[in-house]
Amino acid sequence: MLPQFKQLPPLSLYIHIPWCVRKCPYCDFNSHAVTGDLPEQAYINALLADLDRDLHYVQQRPLGSIFFGGGTPSLFSAVGINAILQGVAQRIDFLDVIEITLEANPGAFEQDKFAAYRQAGVNRLSIGVQTFDANHLLQLGRIHSQSEAQRAIIQARESGFDNINIDIMHGLPKQTTAQALADLQTAIALNPTHLSWYQLTIEPNTEFYSAPPVLPEDDQLHQIERQGLKLLAQHGYRQYEISAYSESGRESQHNLNYWQFGDYLGIGAGAHGKITLLREQRIVRTRKSRQPKDYLNPTSCPAIAPETIPSQAISGEFMMNALRLNQGFAPDLFEQRTGLPISQVQPLLIEAEKDGLLKLNDLITPTKKGLLYLNTLLERFI
Repeated sequence: MLPQFKQLPPLSLYIHIPWCVRKCPYCDFNSHAVTGDLPEQAYINALLADLDRDLHYVQQRPLGSIFFGGGTPSLFSAVGINAILQGVAQRIDFLDVIEITLEANPGAFEQDKFAAYRQAGVNRLSIGVQTFDANHLLQLGRIHSQSEAQRAIIQARESGFDNINIDIMHGLPKQTTAQALADLQTAIALNPTHLSWYQLTIEPNTEFYSAPPVLPEDDQLHQIERQGLKLLAQHGYRQYEISAYSESGRESQHNLNYWQFGDYLGIGAGAHGKITLLREQRIVRTRKSRQPKDYLNPTSCPAIAPETIPSQAISGEFMMNALRLNQGFAPDLFEQRTGLPISQVQPLLIEAEKDGLLKLNDLITPTKKGLLYLNTLLERFI
């Protein structure tokens, strides 16, 4: 069955800054250690030229969120971030209330720029702490200390940020349950509005994949997760997605748009996008050249030919996103975002409900069992 879209979903913008001070051994993102001077102005020019080529994907929609990811976006100056945001605003309208997130490392160099980022229009910081334990910071290749991480969050708040996410990982090499919970307790004590708390996984093309560290056993990982969930709930952090916890009303709007199968432009080296084309009645995936040198080459176009998502794969892609959400999704949302009738997946939904993986009421919601065996649940729709 071919999709029939009646309206466009909301639109977000992802901006990738590919450089970092040092590549972490667990990182499989498109990041590259800085060698020499950072080509900030040349990259800003390339980003805005990239956006110009993608403007036909906007289709008269305003942006609801912008996310600077990396790499380490906070390596860029506040003047540079402001120039990017001004350039975007000249090309695309913003919603009156727009979430603009910038990923930052806790090092002192980045902290000094927090107030200027806020003045430039960034209104949400995502601070990549990962752990407060000195030994684990060393194992993970992080270049900040525990005290620098704590000071960064305090300084972000003093700089005018009232919406702050802290990234924390658990299941670290030889990490005990007590150490994992201590990390979480330290993060909670800093009163962020949002916590991204997730298990370290070993990904291909990383240093850890080539030389795997000793990770906790599955029983211990389950114990860490069980006790951590209880601790987060006790302090008012609601789990709304597999690895996302927030105070009420402080969910990441940018990530919610991903998980609800909204549209997003992706600019920058290695950036991906997902766009619904109303006139053509199809959804395309976009991507850009991964290597910064190729992306910065003025004689070449960084855009790789967009790929249409096959109609038979659309429902599966929707489910892979929406079923990460604890609240699930409404049947109407499925039909709006996929252009397909919910009846197309109804037999699979009923089967999953019989197996205790879903609840089918006004919302289609994963059960605790469904979230625990999410991969098994998702495989049914692929």
